[in-house]
Amino acid sequence: MNGVLSKDIQTVLLSREQIEKRVEEIAEAITRDYRGESVLMVGILRGAVVFFSELVKRVDLDVRFDFMVVSSYGSGTESGGEIRIVKDLSQPIEGMNVVIVEDIIDTGYTLKNLLRLLGTRNPKSLKIAALLDKPSRRKVPLEGDYVGFKVPNEFVVGYGLDYNEKYRNLPDICVLKPEVYS
Repeated sequence: MNGVLSKDIQTVLLSREQIEKRVEEIAEAITRDYRGESVLMVGILRGAVVFFSELVKRVDLDVRFDFMVVSSYGSGTESGGEIRIVKDLSQPIEGMNVVIVEDIIDTGYTLKNLLRLLGTRNPKSLKIAALLDKPSRRKVPLEGDYVGFKVPNEFVVGYGLDYNEKYRNLPDICVLKPEVYS
């Protein structure tokens, strides 16, 4: 672990070895489900960039990349699920198999609205691959199609996930000490 940042870490929740093994399994499932077809993998920036990078290298299909930046907003500190597209897709998705690659499914508001928006663009299929799922925080019914790990309601960082833009470069998924973010 990065020595400069390790003082802020309470515990390692998922090791890089566990993550690597699970990413391989998710890639195999996507490869199996779309055998003989092409897939557009859409990375949601910035949190999913590490997961996206590792996942797409392992998918054995005709894979194309695109990226989106979305922000959710509402009143106070909780997202109300309204989304603002900061960076949209650079290509039409009509008739394409689309897999949204996200770092974590939390309340579900943002992904639910993103699915609704992208669904209006008539893709052939639309699925979600998420490294982490925090079902205890879900506010709307939503399930990922390819999920790495269900995690408890802890503040997790590493492997692309951040707090104030820090900790993204940690190779493990770690629980941040509460005093760091409170």
